[in-house]
Amino acid sequence: MSASPSNHAKGLALTAFGGLTLTVDIPLIRLADGDHWTILLLRSSTTLVATLLIWLAWRWLRGDAPRLVPGRSGVVVAALYGLASITFISAVYNTSTANLVFILAFNTMFAALLSWIFLKERPRPVTLVAMAAMLVGVLVIVFDGIGTGNFVGDMLAVSSAFLLACAITITRASGKDMGFTALVAVVLPLIVAVVMVQKTGFQVAAPWWIIFNGAVIMPISFFCLATGPRYISGPEVAMFYLLETILAPVWIWMIFTETPSRNSMIGGVILIATLVLHSLWQLNEGRRRRAAAAVRHPA
Repeated sequence: MSASPSNHAKGLALTAFGGLTLTVDIPLIRLADGDHWTILLLRSSTTLVATLLIWLAWRWLRGDAPRLVPGRSGVVVAALYGLASITFISAVYNTSTANLVFILAFNTMFAALLSWIFLKERPRPVTLVAMAAMLVGVLVIVFDGIGTGNFVGDMLAVSSAFLLACAITITRASGKDMGFTALVAVVLPLIVAVVMVQKTGFQVAAPWWIIFNGAVIMPISFFCLATGPRYISGPEVAMFYLLETILAPVWIWMIFTETPSRNSMIGGVILIATLVLHSLWQLNEGRRRRAAAAVRHPA
C-alpha cells in the first residue's frame, strides 16, 4: 500500500504523538495501586465511556465520524486489541516494568514478520538481521525471568506484543479506519474484569489515576496508534512503541526507584540499540524512495 509524502508525514506525526502519550500508561497504573482486575475494570470502563462520548460528539458536530467497528476485519482487530489489553495489564503485575516494555518493543519485529507473511512486504536483509538481534535481546530478558519468578509475566508481555502486531497488520491490510475500533475493543477486557472483580472484590487505593488514564491517555494514544497504519507501514507504526520502551522505565525509576536487573538491562540495551539503528535506516530508506519517486514522476 503506497502513501503520498503528505499522508506519510501525517501517519508519522499521529503515531509519534500516540506513542509519546502511551509512555505514561504504566506509571499511572502503578500509581493507582490496586488489584489488576480492578485496574482493568476502571481503565476499560472509563476508556469506553470517553470513546463513545467523543464519537457521538464527532458525529453530531461533523457527521462523518468513522465506524466504530468497520466490518469483519474490525471485529477481528477489536478482539486482538481486547486480548492484548488483558495480557498487558496482567503482565504489569507479573513482571518488572523494564522487562515488560523491553519485550513489548519486539512488537516491531512481529509486525515486520507478519507483513512479510501476509502482506508480501518482504523485509530487507538489514531488517532480518535486526530481527535476529532483537530475538537475542528478548531471550536474555526472558531467561533472566525464569530465575526471578517473572517468566509468566514475560510470556504475557510477549503475547501482548504479538497480539498488537497482529492488529496492526490486519488494519494495514484492510485499509480501514480503525481509530475507534482499538478503543471500543475494551468491551472484551471490561466483561472479563467485571466477572473477576465479583470474585476478588474492588481493590484500588487511588482510583483517580486510572480514571484519568482510561478517560484521557488511552483514547488519545490508541486512536493515534490505530489510525497510523492507514498512512504508514505496520513496522513503522510498531516502531513508535519504542518511545514507551525508552521512557516508561525512566518514569518508573523516577517515581518508584525501581531498578532493572542486570540481564534486563543487557537485553534492553540490545533491543533499544537495534530498534534505534533499524528505525533510522528505515526512515532514511523511506525518504530515498519517495525522493526517487518524485524524480521519476514530477508534478
